[in-house]
Formats: sequence, structure tokens, C-alpha cells
Amino acid sequence: MSLLNFIKSKTFLKQVGFAIIGILIFLFLLMQWLRITTNHSQKIQVPDLSKLTIEEVKVKLEELDLDMKILDSTNYNPTYPPLSVIEQDPEAGDFVKENRKIYLKLNRATYQDIKLPNVLTKSRRNAETVLKAVGFRIGKNHKYVPDLAKDIVRGLYHNGKPIKVGDKLPKNSVIDMKLGDGRGR
Repeated sequence: MSLLNFIKSKTFLKQVGFAIIGILIFLFLLMQWLRITTNHSQKIQVPDLSKLTIEEVKVKLEELDLDMKILDSTNYNPTYPPLSVIEQDPEAGDFVKENRKIYLKLNRATYQDIKLPNVLTKSRRNAETVLKAVGFRIGKNHKYVPDLAKDIVRGLYHNGKPIKVGDKLPKNSVIDMKLGDGRGR
């Protein structure tokens, strides 16, 4: 039997018809299954979680059938309460499906501790630049001691107490300096 006669035969045409019907039934069932399992028409609006504590976030997300995952504690922001949500993904107002994870970044409890750099024997101007660059603030209560060099750093203070190079202080701490007066021996 030639190929052309086989293609024109009733047996071949029946098999092609069964295959097309089978594919259509499979596609119909697949679409119905996807509609059921993906909750296509469902959407939940993500609430604004900023400035809420973890406990408040848990309650709010459980009411909406959403989950949370804490990613990290970011830098300290004094305008937010300690250990409150500072960032979220997806953002407030976005629409998601149930059981979606909301990724959170929290505000630290305090500023991050920073190691005090060595600014001893440097000029006041240079020391201020270095200290500001790492995150400290410079106080106004500098003490002058007898020294040959004027405005050379001879010591550092925090809250009136001497501090040493390598000590750790919270970022944004105020540091005062002990400086040479330029009239000493």
C-alpha cells in the first residue's frame, strides 16, 4: 500500500480524529485544573506594615492568609521604632495570592557599633574628617593640653570619659578631642 493511499484510508483518518479529540480534551482538563489550583481570580492587597512590630505584623498577615520572612535588620533609623518594619517586599498596595511570603527588613534596636579609627597624632581637621566619614559626630567640648603642636589630636573622649583606638561605639556617637595648644614643651 502506498503512503498516499494510507493517508486517505479510513483507519488513518479515524486515528487522527481520535488524536485531535484527545488533545482537545487534555487541553480542556488542563485549563480547568490550572483555574482551580492557581486561584486565578483571587487577590489580596498587601497592607502597609511599616513601623509595626513583629507581633503586630504576624497578627495582620495571619488575618489575610499571608506569610512573612524576615530578611535582615537594616541600619538604624531613629524615625522608626526599634525592631519595627522599615522595608517590605511586595510593597503596600500590591496584590498577591494567599500564602504568599512578605519579605521584611527590620529597623535595628540601636545604631551599629563602629570601631574607633586611629586619629591620634593627626591634625584636628584630618581627624574630624576621618571620624565623620565612619559615622561619628564631632562634639564642641574639646580640651586643650600643653603641647608643641597646635590642634594635634592627643586623646579622644565620649561622654566625658577617655576612649582608646579600637574601642567600639554606636554610630552617630559624639566624640570630643584632647588637642595640643601649640604653647607647650
